[in-house]
Order: sequence, then C-alpha cells, then structure tokens
Amino acid sequence: MTSDQTAPEPEPGSEAKDADDGGRAADKSGQGVVAAFGQSLKTLRLRAGMEREELGRRLGYSASSIASFEQGRRIPPPRAIDRADQAVDADGLLSVWKEEVEKAQYPVFFQGMAQLEKQAIELLSYDTMVVKGLLQTEEYTRALLAMRRPPLDTETTEQRVAARLARQDIFDRRPAPLLSFVMDESVLRHRYGGKQVLRGQLEHLLLIGQKRNVELQVMPTDCDDNAGVNGPFTVVTRKDGKRFLYVEAQNTSTLVTDPEQTTLAAARYGIIRSQALSPRESLEFIEKLLGEL
Repeated sequence: MTSDQTAPEPEPGSEAKDADDGGRAADKSGQGVVAAFGQSLKTLRLRAGMEREELGRRLGYSASSIASFEQGRRIPPPRAIDRADQAVDADGLLSVWKEEVEKAQYPVFFQGMAQLEKQAIELLSYDTMVVKGLLQTEEYTRALLAMRRPPLDTETTEQRVAARLARQDIFDRRPAPLLSFVMDESVLRHRYGGKQVLRGQLEHLLLIGQKRNVELQVMPTDCDDNAGVNGPFTVVTRKDGKRFLYVEAQNTSTLVTDPEQTTLAAARYGIIRSQALSPRESLEFIEKLLGEL
C-alpha cells in the first residue's frame, strides 16, 4: 500500500531511499531531532519561569500536549513553534528548529517530496492504489494507517495524520499552484475504513474538484487504452522551472531530476489525462458513485 505521506535533498539525481535499512537509521535521527527540540522547549520554558499550563494557554494547547512536545512524543506545527519562541522569549532559539522538526514528521523516504510540494508551481499526479495524500480526509487517512503491517504505534499514527493534513495547505497557497490529479476508478471504489469513510472521501473530492486551480480526473476501468499501466507517479515543477519525478512503493521512493526522464514522465501524464474522463465528467462520475453507496 502506498503510504503517501514530503527543499529536496540537495539536487538529487536518481535516488532511492529504503525505510527498512538506511531509512531506519534516518528515522531514529528524526526522533533525535524531535527529542532535542523538546528538551530545548522545556529548558527555555523553565528559564522563563512558566508552567506548562500557562504556556499551553498562550499556544492554545493543553498542559498534556505541552508535555508531549517536551518529551518528544508529539511534533508541534511550525506556527506553534514560532508562538512558543515568542512566549518564552527564546530570541529565535526555538524557531531555528522549525525546518528540521517539520521534516522529522514525515517518513524518511518522503521528506524530499514533502519539501517539493511546498515549492511546487505545478503538480501532476497519477494514482492507482489509494487516493492521493493531498486529497485524503482525516478519516480516510486513519483507515489507511490502521491497515499498516506491522502496525504503527499511536504516537506515529497521530504524527502521520497531522503531517498529511498539514500538506493540504497547498490548496490555499497564494499564488495558487496548478494541481492535476488522475486516479483509477478502482481507487474510488475501495471501501477502506467502511462505507461512511468512503462517502466522506468522495464528498471531499467533489469539493476539491471545484477549486479553480485543481483538475481532478478519473480513469475508468472500461477504458481501452491507459498510458499509466506502469503504475503511479508524480511530476513536480518548481518556480525555477526544475522538474522532478517521484515514484513510491513499499516504503521506498525514487526522486529523479534527469531532464530526459522528467520530460518523458510529464508527456506520459499528458497522454493519461487525454485518455481519462474530463474533469466535468469525472465529477459527475464521482457523484454517481456517491449515489450508489
């Protein structure tokens, strides 16, 4: 199952990261970053003579949440880190952690992609297994994570859910990036989490599909031709015009910058779009699926 959970590594060429060996060490490194930030937060809070309850009130969190931040069991969003820096008069000592702490919330194999999404002026995505993470509801995300084997612990699950939802800020960014999603019909029929979870997901897709910078298309199963038979992939273009090809499977990923490969992938995506239902037809198709639930 594709987990789809993230400035890429300095100009990667064609690179795969494996979460089962090298990735495991990197995940531990990320945990170390979160733990170090938490210790810094606690030290600066105590220096300011502030109880967890008071800091929580200033940040809009409970005292137990502040404890989770300090103990490295929960990752605070960037905005909370900035507010904490101001609240304890840290003079930037907490804010400087923002980028590394934010990166740590993603699986190591997705960290480069997460940063690319923030820099994208165009994102093209073809999916065949599950709804793209950028398009998922919280309930759908939780259903997918609950099916992971081996199972994820509670803290990791909450971290992944928060991280995935935070990525969806891309839809409200200004200037708005151009976003195109094509997904196989089968993706929309899998009842991951049950009928109600799927219903909520389809309703969410209908809302997202109405955004002016979003084109959402469905590749029907009865289509005679499909240039995407080799599987899902994403093509991202940055403001500087550099294009990246991202492919993910079984907790490993490849991020390609070779111009020939990225150009061919973008061209292939264009063919896939031409073979799929139009955006208008696709929204009508999703409404039809909703009616069948």
